[in-house]
Amino acid sequence: MADTTRADTLERSRGRLRRQQALTAAGLAGPATFLLFLLLLGPTTAVVALSFTDWQFGAKSLNLIGLGNYAEMFGDRVFWRSLRNTLVYVAITVPTSVLLGLGFALLIEARSSAQGFYRTVYFLPVTATLIAMAVVWEFLFHPNIGLVNLLLGLVGIRGGHWLNNPATALYALAAIGVWQSLGFNVVLFLAGLKSVPRDLYDAAAVDGADSAWERFRRVTWPMLGPTLMFVLVIMAIRSFQVFDTVAVLTSGGPNKSTEVLLYTMYTEGFTYFRSGYASAITVVFLAFVLTLTLLQARILDRRVHYT
Repeated sequence: MADTTRADTLERSRGRLRRQQALTAAGLAGPATFLLFLLLLGPTTAVVALSFTDWQFGAKSLNLIGLGNYAEMFGDRVFWRSLRNTLVYVAITVPTSVLLGLGFALLIEARSSAQGFYRTVYFLPVTATLIAMAVVWEFLFHPNIGLVNLLLGLVGIRGGHWLNNPATALYALAAIGVWQSLGFNVVLFLAGLKSVPRDLYDAAAVDGADSAWERFRRVTWPMLGPTLMFVLVIMAIRSFQVFDTVAVLTSGGPNKSTEVLLYTMYTEGFTYFRSGYASAITVVFLAFVLTLTLLQARILDRRVHYT
């Protein structure tokens, strides 16, 4: 009987302790949870709610219109053009910046001296203000005095109106995106290369991997799996969020050839003040990016080797 009483008392004490720990954890996490909802979940919920209304910025009233904004959006040629341009931009910038970043990281890692200098030089574009750099690139792409056309002229290639030609404007913006993201990728890959154990290269050499390509294929590439997955996911998200260079250099032109989803959302919401329609575009944009990112992470995670 006494043992049963002691067991019940011990169990009640453990229950009180668990409740106290739960309350303490809730109290510590409460401020962060509140800020998370206030700064992220709250605005997202508001955008989703506004996407089902006809609200215009500054209006004192609104009406629920259901899926009206979505029906209009899916029938809008501008939306489909901006979606296509966004996908083309992502398809160019993500693989190009990742491959170039990996290549430059391998070259820097191979040089035992001045690694810090090269790391700083490549990372400088990331720290620079993209609006200011966009103005510099506007001069570089100038058809008459631009450095790009001058360099092409030295090798006998005739340059063009890169930002004013519908056939080349989007590719010019993609080149700027690659330049701006390259240093970030280089630094990440350098960190990944530093984490590869040196003894794995010694073991690979014993197994006959004498060439640089064999060491890269058998050791470096598999061990860079987590870094590669992180870089690809981050680059995909950043590429989908392209806006600054479009707004500064082309304003979506010429002939909507550089109109991207975020710029369409911006013009609809802050130029035409169609906040409900702009919210619907934002919801589709967020859903598209989230789905693509989850699929990308799920597919890549199966091929990643974690140490």
